[in-house]
Amino acid sequence: MIAKAIKQNWGAYLLFLVFGALFFVLLTRFLTLQITGEAEGRDLAAQAAAQYAREQILEAERGKILDRNGEVIAEDTITFKVVAVLNEEMTTDAKNPKHVTDPEKTAQALARYIDMPEEDILKRLQQKGKFQVEFGPAGRDISHEVKMGIEQEKLPGLIFLQDLKRFYPNGIFSSHLIGFAQAEEKEDGTFETTGKMGIELNLNKYLQGTNGKMAFEEDARGYLLPDGEEKIQKALDGNNVYLTLDKKVQTFLEDSMTQVAEEYNPKQMYGIVADPKTGEILAMSQRPTFDPDSREGLADNWYNQIVESTFEPGSTFKTFSLAAAIEEGKFNPNATYQSGVYDVLDVRIHDHNRYGWGEISYLEGVQRSSNVAFARLLDHMGEDRYKSYLDAFGFGKPTGIDLPNEAAGNILYNYPAERVTTIFGQGTTVTPLQMIQAETAIANDGKMMKPYVISQIVDPNTGDVVREGKPESSGNPISADTAKKTREYLATTVTSDVGTGQLFSIPGYDISGKSGTAQIPNLDTGGYMIGRENYLFSFIGMAPADDPELIVYVAIQQPTLPETESGSIPVSKVFNPVMLNSLKYLNIQPAEAPSINIFKVPDFEGENVEDTVSKLENEGVIPVVLGVGNTIKGQSAKGTSMMAGERLILLTDGELTMPDLSGWSVRDVMKVANIANLDLNITGSGYAERQNLQAGAVLSKSEQLIVSFSTNQEQIARQQAPEEEETGPQD
Repeated sequence: MIAKAIKQNWGAYLLFLVFGALFFVLLTRFLTLQITGEAEGRDLAAQAAAQYAREQILEAERGKILDRNGEVIAEDTITFKVVAVLNEEMTTDAKNPKHVTDPEKTAQALARYIDMPEEDILKRLQQKGKFQVEFGPAGRDISHEVKMGIEQEKLPGLIFLQDLKRFYPNGIFSSHLIGFAQAEEKEDGTFETTGKMGIELNLNKYLQGTNGKMAFEEDARGYLLPDGEEKIQKALDGNNVYLTLDKKVQTFLEDSMTQVAEEYNPKQMYGIVADPKTGEILAMSQRPTFDPDSREGLADNWYNQIVESTFEPGSTFKTFSLAAAIEEGKFNPNATYQSGVYDVLDVRIHDHNRYGWGEISYLEGVQRSSNVAFARLLDHMGEDRYKSYLDAFGFGKPTGIDLPNEAAGNILYNYPAERVTTIFGQGTTVTPLQMIQAETAIANDGKMMKPYVISQIVDPNTGDVVREGKPESSGNPISADTAKKTREYLATTVTSDVGTGQLFSIPGYDISGKSGTAQIPNLDTGGYMIGRENYLFSFIGMAPADDPELIVYVAIQQPTLPETESGSIPVSKVFNPVMLNSLKYLNIQPAEAPSINIFKVPDFEGENVEDTVSKLENEGVIPVVLGVGNTIKGQSAKGTSMMAGERLILLTDGELTMPDLSGWSVRDVMKVANIANLDLNITGSGYAERQNLQAGAVLSKSEQLIVSFSTNQEQIARQQAPEEEETGPQD
C-alpha cells in the first residue's frame, strides 16, 4: 500500500517537473523576445512591419521634347497594361469571380487583342503558385479602345493598371534627330522608359525622371490599417527639352521630302534648314526614315546620316572655293580664260561638257560651274593658301553640335590630284553639318556660326533652366565684303541664262546658292559609278540674297529620273517649296518687283556705233553689233517699244561677223538671220546651244546658219551629268 502511494507521488512529481520545465522554457523565450526583440537573429518588429506594410511605386513622367515654340514632339501618355489574377483566394463570391476561372477561354479571347500567340498566353495563365501574371511588352501600351474591347469580353480575373508610354504625336518628324525611347523591364520586375537613339538617348540623363513611392500598412486581407503609417515620396518628372526645331518649318521639309521620295525613289536624301545668324537648326530630316512610335522603317537606316556620315559634296563646295579666291584677291569676275581643259600641278582638268564654252569670263565660269575656272583659281591662290581656308571654314573636324557620333570628314590633300579636285568638291569628304556651318559664314557677313539643336532644358518641378543653348561663333574665315560679293556672284547662278541654278529661282525672292552633282565612289571597282542617275544631286542656297535669313541644303542620291529630267529637278521640288513656305511663315516679305523700263527704239541709221551702243546700254537694252564698221546702216527694230534685257541687232557698214548665239532665244536668232540675210536652219526648241558658224567668223550673204536649240532642263541635264569629272595626271 505504502509502495503504491510512493509510485503515484513519483508520477505526479515527474509530471510536475516536465510541465515546470516547459513553463520555464516558455517564460525564458518570452522574456528573451521581449528584451531583445529578435528570434533566430531576425528582427521581429521589422518582420511584422514587412508583413503588413505595402509599397506602391509612383511613376515619374519622362521629360517632354518640344520645338522652339513649345509644340510637343515627344511626351509620355497614359496607356494601360493588362494583368491576370490567378489566386483563387481573391474570389469570395463564386457568382462574381475575381480570378481567371477559364484559362483556355481567356487565352483565346485575349490573343485577339494583344500581340502574343494564344499558346503563350495560356502557358502564363496556367502557372501554379502565382498570384498574378503579366504579358510582357505585348500586355503593355494598351490603348483605351483596346482596353474597352477586352472588357466587353467579360473575362474574370483580368484587371487593367494605368501605365505610361512614350508618344510621338507627329509621326515621321525628324525621327533620326529625335530618336525614340521604349520601356524596358528591370530586375525587380518594374519597367523603365529609356532612350535608344537620337535626342532621347543623348539626353537620357536629363529626360529620365525619378520615381517616387507611397508606403502604407494593411492587414492580411488587404485592408488599410486605421492606425497604420502612410509615407509619400513624390515622383520627380524628367526635364523638358526645348529644341531649336520649328514644327512648321520641319513639316514643310517632311512633306516635300515625302512627295519627292515617292515620286523618284532615291537611295537616300536629306534636307536641313538653318538660321545663318544664330546657327540654329530649324529643320532636319532624311530618307529613309522611320516612325518612332512603331519603329517601322528603322531597319532600313539606323544612323543619323546628317551627323554621322560623310560624302563628296561636288560643286556645292565651289561656294567656299569662290569665297577663298575673292578673299585672296584672285577672283576678277570680268577677266576671261579659255574653258574646256587646263593643266595644273601635272593634272589635266576638263570641264563637265569636255569641250568648254570657248573664252568666257570667270563669272560665267562660276555660273556654268566650270571646273577649269576653279582649277585656275587654285593655281592663282596657291595650294597651301587654299588649304588654310578649308581649315578656317571648319572642314576636316566636327562642328561640335550637341548630338552624338558626329563624323569629322576628311580633306584629301596629300597628292597633286587630290589638291586640285578638292577645289571643286571631289575626293574630299564632308558632313552636311559642316556645309551648313561654312555656309553661315557666307550668309552672315563672314562670321561663321556653330550649328546647334538644343535651345534649353527646363526642370518642370522648379521651372529652372538646367542648360541653355546659345549662338556661338566658330570663326571668321572671310571678311564681310568677301561674303557679300560671294552672295552676289552665287545669285547669278540662279538668274543667269547659263546658270546651273536656274531651277532654284523663287518668284519674289532673290536666291543665292550653288548646285552640285557629285560623283559617287564605286566601292567594288575603286573608281566612280557611271550612269545619268548615279550621282548625289544637291543645292545649298540662302535667301534673301542681300541679307539671308535662311539657309536650305538639300541632297538627293541616285533618284529614278525620267529621260526628260535632270537630277536638279527633284532637288528643286524640295528646296523651292521649303524655302518659299518658310520665308512666308517667318513673315519675310518678298522684294518689290522692279518697274519695267520701256524704251521706244529710234532710227539709228547713220549714227556712230560706239555712241549708239552706249545709249542702248543706258536704257538697259542689249546691243549686238554685226560687222566691224563705225557707222550703223541697219537695225532689227525701229519705232517699236523694247523692254530692258531685250536684244537689238545693229548692222554696220563693215564686214559682217558672226556673234556667239549661246543662250539666245529663237526670236533673237531670227533677228540676226534676217538682218544679215542668212539662210536659217533650226533644230530643237528653247535656247541656242550650238551653231555651225563660229563666233567672230566673217559672214557672206545667203550663207546657211544652222542652230541647235534645247530647253534649260535639257542643257542642265547634260551639263550636270559628269559635272565633277576629271582625268588623272598627265602622261
